[in-house]
Amino acid sequence: MIAAAVTFLALAIWLVLAFGRGWFWRLRERDTDEPAAPVNWPSVVAVVPARNEADGIAASVRSLVTQDYPGSFRIIVVDDQSEDGTAAIVRGLGSDRVTVLDGAAHPAGWTGKLFAVHQGVAKAGAAEYLWLTDADIAHTADNLRALVARAEAGRYVLTSLMARLNCKSFAEKLLVPAFVFFFDMLYPFAWVNDPKAKTAAAAGGCMLVQRRALEAAGGIAAIRGEIIDDCALGRALKAQGPIWLGLSDRAVSTRPYPFIADIRAMVARSAYTQLGYSPLALIGTILGMVLLYVVPVAGLAFGGLCAVFGVLTWALMTVCFQPILTFYRRSPFWGLALPLIGVFYAAFTLDSAVQHWQGRGGLWKGRAQAMERFPKSGNRFSDQKRDSE
Repeated sequence: MIAAAVTFLALAIWLVLAFGRGWFWRLRERDTDEPAAPVNWPSVVAVVPARNEADGIAASVRSLVTQDYPGSFRIIVVDDQSEDGTAAIVRGLGSDRVTVLDGAAHPAGWTGKLFAVHQGVAKAGAAEYLWLTDADIAHTADNLRALVARAEAGRYVLTSLMARLNCKSFAEKLLVPAFVFFFDMLYPFAWVNDPKAKTAAAAGGCMLVQRRALEAAGGIAAIRGEIIDDCALGRALKAQGPIWLGLSDRAVSTRPYPFIADIRAMVARSAYTQLGYSPLALIGTILGMVLLYVVPVAGLAFGGLCAVFGVLTWALMTVCFQPILTFYRRSPFWGLALPLIGVFYAAFTLDSAVQHWQGRGGLWKGRAQAMERFPKSGNRFSDQKRDSE
């Protein structure tokens, strides 16, 4: 009886997710439509923070240089103290559109990436829009034009695209579509794009920001210690006006994740931050993921109602997974692996907490910079700069 009740609970939760959470899994928010071109094209400056990005920075910057944008457009690459010749590679491209800024060491209270962005924004001057994009993102030639047209038509203070991630290796095929699926489950794009909803988020690889709105929100300094900086920026800017987030083929990640360990590192960097560094939230999340992904499959072994509820739940989650599989051009049969994928992500979340407890929270490019919460004194930034082992 108890087993049947637990498997039914898993089914009930999946029904709520499928039909009561902004239809997140349908992924209808995309940049495939063509907004009308503005009468006057505003000025734009792209700001690209880069730390040890020698492998992919050339392709990324070239894709910016070749934008067919009709208005004023220039590019600032902020070299965040790279040790692999990143700045030299960018300078070697020889484009007069590109300025390479040698970034200073980040002060206490800042993450390295955000301080690099802060320096780039300051250098950008009075541009009407700031295009914040990562050094591992390549853009189609029309991406900026489409972004600005959408921003101007919708009067969005933030227009963000969820870039298409690499999905070639076995690890990527297994885990990458789920990364977007879980992100959309956590931050339903329809709710993000609804001015009346409180949900706010963004995808850090491609964000077009209205400069005046950013200044009104307190600038990059307002989120200086955030590990999940894109969603923090989304929250700050939604207080200033409407924002938009959608899937895109116009922005593509060039960073490969050939092994499961690479994806684990990507997820573990911020998963425990998402939980507010709370052990109770961690326990609840792990138990919740076991309920959603393990219990339905385990129910098959019990037979009877457990098996019926388990099959229905597994079928429902498989159906919900189909749109993101289609987007990534993967076989629909990968949907049957979602219970296993959920177990992987639960393990990555636990690993994120372990890394934080070991003083390696928010590990990226050899820096461990995690926000610690202190009940009595509020938030404090733990400025850790440890070399990765």
